[in-house]
Amino acid sequence: MTGMTSSARPILNRRLAEFGTTIFAEMSALAATTGSINLGQGFPDTDGPEEIREAAVRALRDGRGNQYPPGPGVPELRTAIAAHQQRRYGLTYDPDTEVLVTAGATEAIAASLLALVEPGDEVVALEPYYDSYAACVAMAGGRRVPVTLRPHDGAFRLDLDELRAAVTDRTRLLLINTPHNPTGTVLTREELSAIAELAVERDLLVVTDEVYEHLVFDDAVHVPLATLPGMRERTVTISSAGKTYSYTGWKVGWVTAPPALVTAVRAAKQFLTYVSAGPFQYAVAEALNLPEDYFTALREDLRAKRDLLAAGLEKAGFAVFRPAGTYFITADIRPLGESDGFAFCRSLPERAGVVAIPNAVFYDHREEGAPFVRFAFCKRHQTLREAAERLAGLRHG
Repeated sequence: MTGMTSSARPILNRRLAEFGTTIFAEMSALAATTGSINLGQGFPDTDGPEEIREAAVRALRDGRGNQYPPGPGVPELRTAIAAHQQRRYGLTYDPDTEVLVTAGATEAIAASLLALVEPGDEVVALEPYYDSYAACVAMAGGRRVPVTLRPHDGAFRLDLDELRAAVTDRTRLLLINTPHNPTGTVLTREELSAIAELAVERDLLVVTDEVYEHLVFDDAVHVPLATLPGMRERTVTISSAGKTYSYTGWKVGWVTAPPALVTAVRAAKQFLTYVSAGPFQYAVAEALNLPEDYFTALREDLRAKRDLLAAGLEKAGFAVFRPAGTYFITADIRPLGESDGFAFCRSLPERAGVVAIPNAVFYDHREEGAPFVRFAFCKRHQTLREAAERLAGLRHG
């Protein structure tokens, strides 16, 4: 169509006007064109357990899931999700009315916000936040209200007074992420209890993104918000298989919540993908029942990778925030004489042959995130060692 861009009205919906190509796509493309090691986007460079891949192949060959699966998800997976929540956390959910399978956690977040947020509602989210949060709040017509996690004693911490002050009569929902991407913070039971008390006091809904629930290190413990007093009935808990089982391309996520909330989220979800990942759902059902030693080995492997990359970053001159969870490390570039994370990340492939992500993309208050960059350590040990060697030249270059 000619003359389309000359219209007084922009082509792109104004709610999405501030969102262009994601930083992940930009930096991954930069990694490809420069031959750099991609520690930007959070995907492993090896596949997960062979028996889970074979379970997917078996489902394909047996004709399970090759046609539309049930809208809420295949019964085997919903049952396995409910059993996981009961076994891990003592949370009891009905697989038929309180579990919903989604196209990854990203769709679960989108469907939850589209279902629960009216235009003008305020959504309080912890900043920095995964970039889809802001886009989903905007698509729902809501207004995001960031509460900033700030560096303190080597970690990023939540100011509970600031959180309370952010809640107004227009607040509809708290959007919580723990273990937290990109900072690696794992909110403590005390912090989560304060969040729970605030939600109950102000009668707020809570959407909690717990996709890194199994990726916690050292003495950190993941506490689901829904386990705290007064929270099960107001909390939409979201998780997924991608991070835990290293099959990020399968895009199998889920929601657990009371029937009224699941029904609301499903009302939006059914008009997004409707259904997805049929054969993979059967494989993930088997994955959720892997023995405990799988999860222990996963954590130990990632902890060793975290320590390997953290040591390399420190040797290169970064100030490093060693994460208690997730598979990301946030580093401060100011000891290197830098202060602009965007400029640093865009020049890093040429300077060192490594790609990272500027944390400022995860902030409304860009200045708060300006000196921080994020590296993913969900890669092979050999890849991380090579990245550390490449980065070592920064201190002298």
